[in-house]
Amino acid sequence: MAEITAALVKELREKTGAGMMDCKKALGEAGGDIEQAVDWLRTKGLAAAAKKSGRVAAEGLVAVASAPQAAAMVEVNAETDFVARNEQFQAFVQAVARVALEVGEDVATIRAAKLPGAEGSVAEELTKMIATIGENMTLRRARVLRVKSGVVATYVHGALRPGVGRIAVLAAIEAPSESEALELLGRQVGMHVAATRPSALDVDAVDPAELERERAVLVEQARASGKPEAIIEKMVDGRIRKYYEEVVLLEQVWVHDGESRVKVVVKKAGGTLVGFDRYQLGEGIERESSDFAAEVAAVSGVAQPKADASAPTAE
Repeated sequence: MAEITAALVKELREKTGAGMMDCKKALGEAGGDIEQAVDWLRTKGLAAAAKKSGRVAAEGLVAVASAPQAAAMVEVNAETDFVARNEQFQAFVQAVARVALEVGEDVATIRAAKLPGAEGSVAEELTKMIATIGENMTLRRARVLRVKSGVVATYVHGALRPGVGRIAVLAAIEAPSESEALELLGRQVGMHVAATRPSALDVDAVDPAELERERAVLVEQARASGKPEAIIEKMVDGRIRKYYEEVVLLEQVWVHDGESRVKVVVKKAGGTLVGFDRYQLGEGIERESSDFAAEVAAVSGVAQPKADASAPTAE
């Protein structure tokens, strides 16, 4: 029997996508023969993950987990919305959020950590779930916010179960002490962020490249009016202030009353908003577009007629 080396286990993992312990067991069952080990994993349904790993996973769930002065948020993707309704998958994503709260937001570290209530690591349990459910899945990202004193509140929009949904927000508020009122304020900030999608906490945090691009557009728009440069400069400054009100959280109008600024609301509550983040499921992922007719034709071997460039298209 061949020696089951770490290199052999690594090779089998790369070949099949199965977990480390499963690969080690498979090699033991196969007497160290890697091809027989692949077949053993396939019969157990554990090598299926490798074939699915190339498929786009843009659905899934986001989840949050909280502790005193800290909260975590993760996104775990799958291929279809059907999986998001699977209770096993929901529980898994929730458990991953708790792991992130414990070990931090580095995805590699989370993947290597043991999943609470399971035998293996997050990565190994994810591989098993891929084999069981039959879809590609991936832990995409994680975020952890902490404060020395105060609260890190969480908000999940349209939750499928407590702490699990498609849009989640963390809001970190520093204050002399934690209180129910501060927790409520943090949750209201989360609702505000979910609705308004700010890109920066304060003016200083605005991306300089984005600001310069916005200013260039505004300058060209102002010059089209034919006004003198001195007037144009004042027009642009005014529009930049309006831009800040749109993208900067502290400068935005509080959605809960429609008139106060967020910074004023938080200050009146005796706190300081020091951080936030918002996850929306699948944002930034390039989804595959499918042409059902073309797929059917490809399977049947029937050529599709070329579109007439002169024909009108439906709006």
